[in-house]
Amino acid sequence: MMDIAPHFPQNGGSVRHPAIPERCGPEPFCADGAVPGRVLVVDDDPGTRGMSVSYLASRQCPSIGVTHADAARHLKRGLFSLVVVDVRALHDDGAEMLRRIRTQSEVPVILVAGQHCTVFDRIVSLELGADDVLCAPLNLRELLARVRATLRRQEAGRRAIAPGFQGGYRFDGWVLDQRSRTLKNPAGRMVDVTKTEYALLLALLEAPRRPLARAQLMRATRAHEDIHDRTIDAQVMRLRRKIEADPSAPKLIRTGRGAGYILDARVETVF
Repeated sequence: MMDIAPHFPQNGGSVRHPAIPERCGPEPFCADGAVPGRVLVVDDDPGTRGMSVSYLASRQCPSIGVTHADAARHLKRGLFSLVVVDVRALHDDGAEMLRRIRTQSEVPVILVAGQHCTVFDRIVSLELGADDVLCAPLNLRELLARVRATLRRQEAGRRAIAPGFQGGYRFDGWVLDQRSRTLKNPAGRMVDVTKTEYALLLALLEAPRRPLARAQLMRATRAHEDIHDRTIDAQVMRLRRKIEADPSAPKLIRTGRGAGYILDARVETVF
């Protein structure tokens, strides 16, 4: 079940005596069982598991928390970008857990080991297939930084293998498919966009959470004949009307102070 803790440490400090109640909700799986871009947190302690899931989720890293016993089942039915495994409660220090994960997936794995973890232990874990090792006490800021670093390396490797990406992008439930040049809303229904709106959204998706100046967006859309009599601001307004829940208070396409526009959403490559 998915762990959702109502509170989390604001300072990202070390987790020592968790007292956060665990509240379970439906797992956000797609109809086909795949959940691209999610982090799977594996920990038998509901308190620390809930803290980790809540902290990562609040920092735009959607996460699902499970026990060690349920990890294999979730890896089979869902697609994850990263697995964080807390092995402090395991007698084999996580070696067998790593082997089980590696028999069914090449997903990056970050191990959270006990405070007595030695350099030799870390070396063995890395040789067995771990991508990173954290030692207790767990610091949530460090966990977040290592998660982001691992995801960056994974994305860089994916782009190096497949230059000129022509698949699709998923953001906030929406999917833009470059092959069919279509846009689907979170309910899976097609949403009509003009060629200029498509080019504008694609430019924003290729640089998520980075401000793009109006001149940059103009260059991204200049190949289309209907841009000459419309300003970028007008195009953004029209696009907001199609993808924002409240276009008057946009949360996806935000206006940057003197810096054009920013797509404020986690963007995942799909297909």
